[in-house]
Amino acid sequence: MKNPINYFAHETAVIDQGSQIGKGTKIWHFSHIMSDSKIGEFCNLGQNVVVSPKVILGNNVKVQNNVSIYTGVVCEDDVFLGPSMVFTNVINPRSSINRKLEFKKTLVKKGATIGANATIICGNTIGEYAFVGAGTVVTKNIKPFALVIGNPSVQTGWVSEYGHKLNFNNEGMAVCKESGQLYRLINENVEKVN
Repeated sequence: MKNPINYFAHETAVIDQGSQIGKGTKIWHFSHIMSDSKIGEFCNLGQNVVVSPKVILGNNVKVQNNVSIYTGVVCEDDVFLGPSMVFTNVINPRSSINRKLEFKKTLVKKGATIGANATIICGNTIGEYAFVGAGTVVTKNIKPFALVIGNPSVQTGWVSEYGHKLNFNNEGMAVCKESGQLYRLINENVEKVN
């Protein structure tokens, strides 16, 4: 007996055989999920989204409209991908040269946000709960909880798990204004205090 489909796909979405889609996931208008991709539970993929082969999306990933997620990209749980943001997967693409064996891995760690129209150059890691501002071009690894903006990206501060800017005192401590969670800044790295 065939397993019932436990996700929603709009009638205009294309779901290739061999893709895996978790329960409670929603796939909207004109999106294409290619074979050998894996999408976790309770994800939401907006309209005109492309998920290429071997892409992995964790649970509760939110992908806004007009995003293409190319082979080599892995997004952990609770990642937010803003409208029209862009991933690359080859450093030096050429139309006449096949470089499919040169795809570079891009890892977006748990809880990270990538803003609208940002570009993520392949081969980099976006740290846990990092926040990449709208229009930013990421050309290097981003630390956990870092706030980056600009082209190329420049770190301008730190954010909490809730996405609020952290203001550290002279002792290197800060509190998230929404959650009340305490954070510590040590050696240019942020950690949550339990």
